[in-house]
Amino acid sequence: MILAFAVWILLAAPGILSKALGLLLLGVAIVLRPRLGRLAALSDGTRQADRSTSPELFALVERVAAAIGAPAPHVVLLGYELNAFTTTVGLRRRRVLYLGVPLWATLDPQERVALIGHELGHFVNGDVRRGPLTLVAETTLAQVAGLFAPAGPGVGGFVEAVSRSIGWVISRAAMLLQLVLLWTSLGDSQRAEYLADELGARAGGTAAAVRLSDHLLLHTAIDTVIQREARAGHGMAAWRTASDAARTNQAPNLPLLRQLSRHTEASLFGSHPPSGLRSEMLEKRPAHPAAVTLVEPVSARIDAEMGSFADRVRRVVADGGLAPTRRPVARLRSSSPTR
Repeated sequence: MILAFAVWILLAAPGILSKALGLLLLGVAIVLRPRLGRLAALSDGTRQADRSTSPELFALVERVAAAIGAPAPHVVLLGYELNAFTTTVGLRRRRVLYLGVPLWATLDPQERVALIGHELGHFVNGDVRRGPLTLVAETTLAQVAGLFAPAGPGVGGFVEAVSRSIGWVISRAAMLLQLVLLWTSLGDSQRAEYLADELGARAGGTAAAVRLSDHLLLHTAIDTVIQREARAGHGMAAWRTASDAARTNQAPNLPLLRQLSRHTEASLFGSHPPSGLRSEMLEKRPAHPAAVTLVEPVSARIDAEMGSFADRVRRVVADGGLAPTRRPVARLRSSSPTR
């Protein structure tokens, strides 16, 4: 609307002042333009999987997509994080699936299927926060708040005091509207997360989906053993073995960890429900058999397709731990990027 008004003033209104106002509004429209995400921003520090060199991975993703009635991603990215997510970027709304190699390496085959099913489920679970209208509204309000927020101390004067006061009011009003929009949409986001869990269970089987959810409760222990094995020069196979051992050792503590997550992860402003509740919700619903079965030899071939990049991940983990996460570690955050 601002852009259209600016163009109308520039083309139709006479006079220097009108042209100046039009240029000012044009600048405001550019600053407040919708941010729909860019693939380049996500690709920094990742490797884009190629169908010709990763046929087994793409075949698995497409099988899972067909099983749950979700569209396949346009792009699959591999990264350094103990995490996974999906998002859509750009005007063409290209679908992106991100798989963190450390998380992938520590899952058994059916858990991997459940993970992909969960993530692709975000393309069809009706989460309003993933829609372009909500995204544009949130980012535009954030830009308005930043644009009008007073910057630094003023130099005095009545005119400046008035302008700073007006800017402060506009900035705070935009922040309040953004907060209200965020708060009202997060409840739907949590509902959508439960549905994504259900789709993951349909793909990989309920038992695998529950194990995946419980796996996230143990991310600190798993992070520790991954770094230990990486520093010893061991790759993905050793990470899986060490992770399995850590999970076995922590199994008696899972009921307490589930209960604890209901207190530590619960929030009115949380986009995800507590991990413990997610596990319990899956267990209370009718059990699903696996719609997609991934056997160990195929799973191993997928690992081999990651090849040199997996070794690079090992070196990064060994040198300084996991790369900074784009989403909080091991919460399977799945929303449009604002980074």
